[in-house]
This record gives sequence, structure tokens and C-alpha cells, in this order.
Amino acid sequence: MIRSATGPLALRGGGTRGPRVDGEILDLSGLSGISLYEPGALTVVAGAGTPLSEIEQTLAAQGQRLPFEPPDIQALLGRQGASTIGGVAAANASGPRRVQARAARDSLIGLKCVDGRGVAIKSGGRVMKNVTGLDLVKLMSGAHGTLGVLTEVAFKLLPQPETSAGLCLHGLTNTQAVSAMSAALGSPYEISGAAHLPAEKQTYVRIEGFARSVAYRLDRLKSLLAMHAAEITVADQPVERWKAIRDVAPLAGQGGDLWRLSVQPSTAPTLLAGMPDDAKVLLDWGGGLIWALIPEGCNLRARLGPISGHATLMRSASSLPVFSPEPAPIAALSAALRAKFDPKAIFNRGIMG
Repeated sequence: MIRSATGPLALRGGGTRGPRVDGEILDLSGLSGISLYEPGALTVVAGAGTPLSEIEQTLAAQGQRLPFEPPDIQALLGRQGASTIGGVAAANASGPRRVQARAARDSLIGLKCVDGRGVAIKSGGRVMKNVTGLDLVKLMSGAHGTLGVLTEVAFKLLPQPETSAGLCLHGLTNTQAVSAMSAALGSPYEISGAAHLPAEKQTYVRIEGFARSVAYRLDRLKSLLAMHAAEITVADQPVERWKAIRDVAPLAGQGGDLWRLSVQPSTAPTLLAGMPDDAKVLLDWGGGLIWALIPEGCNLRARLGPISGHATLMRSASSLPVFSPEPAPIAALSAALRAKFDPKAIFNRGIMG
């Protein structure tokens, strides 16, 4: 199909997370199924069109999980469908545990894809210790299908934590919240989530692991954070709470332009101060990830000016580019990569460059 294509192709798995692009739809949902699962080796291999829910259910039955807690943002984007594991890899979709387990690309250990010439490519492998050849795995993860069509992915896994608990710090300003989250993440207590909801003035931190360890670390963390907040309580319903944070549920079902900013946490309060007064926001990754819902047509990049990070327009009716313009040297490198992997310029045209 790729070899015979004469026009742009819009790669589609579940259609729940990537930007919409023009072109003939290349439906990848048929590339479905788990081809290898070795619980003892903490490895799973599956077709790119395999529903994420199928992967998670299979792993949960063995007490295992994907380390990076992939979010389900279809409600946030107003989409219908079933998220696929290939879409997770293509978007480098990473949830709150990124602060501890790193990003999706760091758990992706192998893949198969087809480039713009119609050539099948394999990179990485099915084991964690695989260092031969070029690291196309990292290159393809986060490329949003602009360099090739993912057909199979392999991920390393982690055990499910025995228990989860967390704290809620009440009444903090954005600056105070970022300071408190930074203190928590810099502590030895293995924080697996740090988020702030400015509208509610509530700041959440999460600890996971064995029950006795969690209880001890939670108590020590509460003492550590006492200097940052006058009121600290044990957060209720930690699983449901963090699922809502993961999926950015507080901003779902509302109109406006949706932006996703990946920044240095220390700059988050200043960036929030520069947003429209009626902006609705959620901070994750200790302040390193900002979700912002603002009035339609507002060019947030122009309003905030240069930032140390990236501002991605996730949902909008405007013609603004999805991704932040790259500096000239990086743009030249990106263009050269696309020319090599997609010489006919047919994959998800217009997303990047």
C-alpha cells in the first residue's frame, strides 16, 4: 500500500490521541494481537493496532504493567475509539509516572515499521539488553508517524505495586505548589506522581510499593512537606484520583483551544501568570507538564514568548501549527530525516515541518 501510494496518507490506529491530518486513511487497527508475552522476562510484543486496554488487561492478570502509565485522552480531545499500543508509541504518550519511570520511549525496546519507500525495518529486539545498530526505536517514538508506519512494538514491563497512597496539600499558590512538588521529587521517598490543580488549590503527591514501605515513606514525606503547606491530608481514593489526573479529566468536555506545554518545572508559575485570566489548567510531572484550556484563537506561543520547552496545540479550529517551530539547525536535521525515511512526503503530512 505504501509503495503504490501517490498522495498523502493519514495513519490511523484508534484515532484517539494524534493530531488530525488530511490524506487517505491507512487503517492500522487490523495489525492487532499480542505475539509474545513473557512475564518472567518482563517483556510484551504486540501488533501496533492492538488496543491498549487489551495489553493492560493481559498484564494485570499477571500483576504487571506498562511502567509509564499511558494516558487515555480521548475524552479530553473529544474523540471516539480505542487507543492502540502503536499510537502510544508513536506519540510517546506518558502519564504521571514519567517522573519516576521515565517516558514511553524509555520502555520501548524494539519495533517493526515500514518506511516511505515501502521497506520493512526492524530495530531493537525483544530483550532489554540490546545495543546493536542505530537506535531507531527512540527516533520513531514521538515522531507521530511522520517517519514510518509502526507495525509491531516491544515494551519492557514492571510489576504492579502492592499499594498506592498519597498526600494532598491544600491552599497553595502555583509557585508554592511547584516548590512543594520539587521538594517531594527531590526526596528519597520515591515519588511516582506530583500534580497540582490550580482551580481547587490542591496539590497531590503519590507513593507506591509494598504496604509497609508506603506507610513509612508517606509519614516521612508528610513531615518533609509540613513547611510548604499548613494543611496536609492523606488523599482519598488514590487510584481514581490519579486516573483522573492521568487523563486530564478536569479539563475534559469543555470548549476552547487545548495546549500541552512541556517545560522546566521552575518556569511553570511564570508561564501560568502569562496565560489568559480565564485559562483552565492542570500541572503534572511536578510542574513540567502544563495542560491549558484557553479561549479559541489565542496564540499561546505568541502570548508567552520564547519558552524553555515545547508548546503543542492539541485541539483547535485554528490554522496554527501543532508543534512549536524548531530552531533552524534542528529543523534542518528533522527535514533531512523525513526526506530519508519518507522520500515521497506521504506520512501524516503537515504535522511536523
